[in-house]
Amino acid sequence: MKSLIESTSFPRTRQSIAEDLRALGLSKGMTVMVHSSLSAIGWVNGGEVAVIQALMDVVTEEGTIVMPSQSVELSDPAEWQNPPVPKEWWKVIRETMPAYNADYTPTTRGLGKIVEVFRTYPGVIRSSHPNFSFIAWGKDKNKIIDGQSLNFGLGEQSPLGKLYHLDSYVLLLGANFDSNTCFHLAEYRIPYRKILSKGAPILIEGERVWKGFEDLEFREELFEEIGKDFEQENKVVTNKVGSAHCRLFSLKEAVDFAEAWLKNFDNK
Repeated sequence: MKSLIESTSFPRTRQSIAEDLRALGLSKGMTVMVHSSLSAIGWVNGGEVAVIQALMDVVTEEGTIVMPSQSVELSDPAEWQNPPVPKEWWKVIRETMPAYNADYTPTTRGLGKIVEVFRTYPGVIRSSHPNFSFIAWGKDKNKIIDGQSLNFGLGEQSPLGKLYHLDSYVLLLGANFDSNTCFHLAEYRIPYRKILSKGAPILIEGERVWKGFEDLEFREELFEEIGKDFEQENKVVTNKVGSAHCRLFSLKEAVDFAEAWLKNFDNK
């Protein structure tokens, strides 16, 4: 906290963050998927609550704010690597892991404080996927969140697929392209694919069930390179929000570019 204060020239507030967001190009009525880093903004009076309020002040209920709310810890222990657990633990973990519940299952720690607080905010709804859920607030939240497929959870039958067909934007609020979830949609649209069998505990008619499903092996390690090339060839608005370097761009343009980039990468 001390270093954050020392690196901040003046307190960031709900009002100053809203002004910075408007200067970046965010506006009333927009549909925007947000990836965020609270610490990147500097010392914020009110912390994550002030940032969420600023986003809502700018977009208003005439627009829609979406965030990934992943809970990837609800997964098969056979996949765990950081750290792995003993094989003799796997059976009991699968049998006793609490089921995903959209109301109270926390988000993955690496997503940050803003996402976790936004998840609990009045009027915010969450999708049904035990690993790859999304949260949304505003005009089109139900249209975007409803009907997410268990199989291939970031594909066409996901909130990403819905956002692609809307006039939607991505806001990297102090986050980098390696966090840019929409690039995953492109991974479902290319010939290269390695399909994995996965599992997670879910609720079916109130009963906990360990449910198997399929998804792709993702290649997030390529996202920074994709983003760097995308930024050179497409319209990406950049500006500071507080201390945070931010980017605002079209989600559809990003997905289309990533699809072409990955096809070219795989054909080399």
